[in-house]
This record gives sequence, C-alpha cells and structure tokens, in this order.
Amino acid sequence: MSAGTMQTERLFLRPFTLEDAEEYFPLVSLPEVLRHTGEQPLTSLDEVRALLLARPLHDYAVYGFGRMACIEKSSGRLVGFCGLKYLEDLQEVDVGYRFLPDSWGKGYATESARALMHDGVRAHRIKRIIGLVEPDNDASAHVLKKLGLVFEQKIRPEGCALDLDMYAIATVDIVDIVGAETTTRTPIWS
Repeated sequence: MSAGTMQTERLFLRPFTLEDAEEYFPLVSLPEVLRHTGEQPLTSLDEVRALLLARPLHDYAVYGFGRMACIEKSSGRLVGFCGLKYLEDLQEVDVGYRFLPDSWGKGYATESARALMHDGVRAHRIKRIIGLVEPDNDASAHVLKKLGLVFEQKIRPEGCALDLDMYAIATVDIVDIVGAETTTRTPIWS
C-alpha cells in the first residue's frame, strides 16, 4: 500500500516530492520551528532535497506511509507536515507534526494527525501509535492528549541528547477516538 492524497476540512494531505524543497525549507531552517526538535537548521535547498529523499520519500517507498505535506486549502500554501513514521530503533510508529509559525494555534496539527492516524489503522493495519515530545513542549503534548494518546514513560531514543516523553494509543482506542473523522483518500500510485 502506498501513500496517497487525503483531505480534511481545511487541509490537503499529500506525499512530499522533491519539488517541495523550497516550501519545505522554512520547516527545517527556522529556529522557532526547530526549537523542540533537536535538529540543526538546514542551510541550502540541496540539503533539503537530501532530507526529503532520506526521510519521507524513503518512508513511502519502504513502509507505504510517512510524513505528509499539509496544504492549506484556503491559500494553496504548504503550511507544515504531519504523519506517521516507523521508528526502527524503537520498533514503533510515531505520529509527528510541524507547522510554520503563522499556522500555529489553528488546530492543523490535531486535524491532520487525526486523519492520518485513522488512515494508519484502516489502510496499514497499524496496531499502536506513539508520540514523542520534549518535556517542555506543552503545545505538542496538548495535541497528543487531544488525539487520545496518554503518557507512558520517559525514553532517550538513539541519537537524542535528552529524555523525551512518550505518549501512546492502541488501535482500538484510535478507532473510538478518530473513527468518525471524515476524510477522503486517493492513492497516487500503486
């Protein structure tokens, strides 16, 4: 099963392409966006293209899902990303999201994550989803709680300099919480 295009009330959710590099650049270079990620800012479009190849494009090819571009319907602008990612070192599927500062506080993370979690259960038979956040990232933790994830433990993933809070939800709970979400999904390739 391959990643496909979906939509929610206010967003189109679609796989990234290399052509997205310029619009993706602020999500991997702005200090305020990277504050809670532990990542260093990228400085060139070549670095961004390499990252797109190594992360979402790789994940679509290997797992059939990955972080998706979030396109604001009202403007047609790429405002962030959201989606599921298989974390090999933890053998878990993580829900993650990142948005441009002018899109914070609009509910886009919750809206997109809810749709993509539901899709993960329905289309990919994912049994459990986790969310990892820095302990002082209250906004991200709030989104995870709204999605029904509950705090499980503190962990230090491979390559991470500090402990993270791990939240989790099981499939049966995802269906109860997000099962009524209205989205449409269109495969983009077979």
